[in-house]
Amino acid sequence: MLTRPLGTTGPQVSALGLGCMGMSALYGDADRTESVATIHAALEAGVTLLDTGDFYGMGHNELLIGEALRAAPPARREQALLSVKFGALRDPDGGWSGYDGRPAAVRNFVAYSLQRLGVDHIDVYRIARVDPDVPIEETVGAIAELVEKGHVRHIGLSEVGAETIRRAAATAPISDLQIEYSLISRGIEDDILPTTRELGIGITAYGVLARGLISGHFTRDRQLGKGDFRAFSPRFQGDNLVHNLDLVDALRKVAEGRGVSVAQTVIAWVLSRGEDIVPLIGARRRDRLTEALGALDVTLDAADLAAIEEAVPHGAAAGARYPEAQMRHLDSER
Repeated sequence: MLTRPLGTTGPQVSALGLGCMGMSALYGDADRTESVATIHAALEAGVTLLDTGDFYGMGHNELLIGEALRAAPPARREQALLSVKFGALRDPDGGWSGYDGRPAAVRNFVAYSLQRLGVDHIDVYRIARVDPDVPIEETVGAIAELVEKGHVRHIGLSEVGAETIRRAAATAPISDLQIEYSLISRGIEDDILPTTRELGIGITAYGVLARGLISGHFTRDRQLGKGDFRAFSPRFQGDNLVHNLDLVDALRKVAEGRGVSVAQTVIAWVLSRGEDIVPLIGARRRDRLTEALGALDVTLDAADLAAIEEAVPHGAAAGARYPEAQMRHLDSER
């Protein structure tokens, strides 16, 4: 497994990371046994970066990862680097109540995460969205204190804009920014990516398959189950979905010309954008993980990249990344 630096202050990690959210929340039911087996398969394949959030399934995802790590061989368990997002406030009905970035809350959140994960430190810790009532300097400063005490190794950011990145980096060393980046979500290329590169901050890119939309597996007649976030996502609605899947059909022709899958083409495209970008793969099953890992063997030349650009031009997607209410929480979109 190839490795990449997680910024100038972070660790070396596998060229692909495993995003575990879908094993617990937002994409319908998942099989616990298969989820654990997928985490084990990822570790066996050399994947080192496991990404989660303490609010995924209200702690379920951290408990799942903790279970998987306890059952893994010691050598594989020791190679795992844990990236954790915190701060989202939930209620018993699964609702969302904002974000809490106060220093006291940061210390509280990390205490519960360490217990659920069954570890003595978290490798990268980050607030999931900026708390509009708490300066980012206070939140990052609180994480920096956790670094000093050994509870956290590195400080990350999530879905923040260029100004916030600079303010955070002036407070403490930042290893990486986690943010959505894919062939149909390229907004970071304007201001955010130049800023992280100037400051030596890496990118962990989530949503590289746009929640399955550009994986090559999503069909026009697919019925989304109860609890599936995509049933409310603008890009999966009506004419937007038809338009976006037309883009996938054009991309499929490029992939077939290379003898690889659409998903592998899309992941390889993200990998081609720079050594400072680590795609997170949201595989919930071993077969999807195997397909994603195959992207590491795909090298896109200039002709391939031009063909991909022609099939899916910058800004070609229809619909916003999130429903309007959630978009208001994205500092990176302001």
